[in-house]
Amino acid sequence: MAEETGQERTLPPTAKRLADARREGQVPRSRDLAHLLLLGGAGAALFLLGVPLATSSLAIVSAGLTFDAHTLADPARMSARIGDLLLLGALPWLPLAAIFLAAALAAPLVVGGWMFVPGLATFKPDRLDPSNGLGRMFSAASLVELAKVMLVALLLAAVGGYYVASRMPEFAQLAYEELPAALAHAGRLLTLGFALLVATLAATAAIDVPFQIFHHRSKLKMTLEEVRRENKETEGDPHIKARIRSLQRELARKRMMAAVPKADVVVTNPTHFAVAIKYLEGRHAAPVVVAKGADAVAEKIKELARAHGVPQLEAPPLARALYRHVEIGAEIPAALYTAVAQVLAYVFGLKRGVRAVPPTGIEVPEGMDPLGPRATA
Repeated sequence: MAEETGQERTLPPTAKRLADARREGQVPRSRDLAHLLLLGGAGAALFLLGVPLATSSLAIVSAGLTFDAHTLADPARMSARIGDLLLLGALPWLPLAAIFLAAALAAPLVVGGWMFVPGLATFKPDRLDPSNGLGRMFSAASLVELAKVMLVALLLAAVGGYYVASRMPEFAQLAYEELPAALAHAGRLLTLGFALLVATLAATAAIDVPFQIFHHRSKLKMTLEEVRRENKETEGDPHIKARIRSLQRELARKRMMAAVPKADVVVTNPTHFAVAIKYLEGRHAAPVVVAKGADAVAEKIKELARAHGVPQLEAPPLARALYRHVEIGAEIPAALYTAVAQVLAYVFGLKRGVRAVPPTGIEVPEGMDPLGPRATA
């Protein structure tokens, strides 16, 4: 795609690009780190379990070289004896196998994490094409990986050869030592050798892990056009989003209109604004604005109020203040308590059958009326 658009991949991959690549099985992996954990696990096992393993090996050799006449005369007993010796020899190595298993499971967790991609296990006919296999085998990435593996192998061979050469007198001395002492001495030599190899792999892994992460992100770099396309797909088409917002506003308006017949009073401007108020004592700490609108919406609110017998009161400053400062579903602010209390007192009086004169000249605090002197200054 970058070649088609003529753009270079210079932008870092987005979170979505990384997530998509992970779902396809593309994550950074470091073979050097996996080798380090496996070899390090073996070295730790030798350090922790070297003496028990040597003792068990000595006991197995001693038991294997001990025979009696009955065992030699009965082949069935010999078979059972061999089975017991095999079991006795395998048990001491189970902790070492557990350490290897833990290291093998931990290796992918450190870089890239575990993942399961069912699509990679599906049958694909193109995988049977020899040309595709040869292309992957002799690709630049495969050749670089092969060169790196060979370099690491040569480095390990050089370190191991140097260690064996420098310790050759000690290895020769093992032939003159008693078996228990020779086993202990050999264990120390192997442990130190493993430690040197682990240190060598640790150095290579310290270089390889950042390189693999950098290489993985470099392969997933994006062009400006790809980023724009992804943002468009993520955020959605602007026309569709506008349509969704329009539908949401329409639904909100319908819910608002459905609340008008249950209101206690509608305060009007009278021509431009209409605000419906509801107060439930015990549920609301203050009266709540259940609907509000201007111009055509205000006319619809007043029409619904007349159809359902909801009282209406003309109080232009209060209607403007409520419309400007109170959202639908919110309680009125404390600054408007006095003004709204006058309106509700009149309305509740009507509900009780009291003939009252509609309040006039209801005032709101300075600055609350958007058309007031201070507000327009």
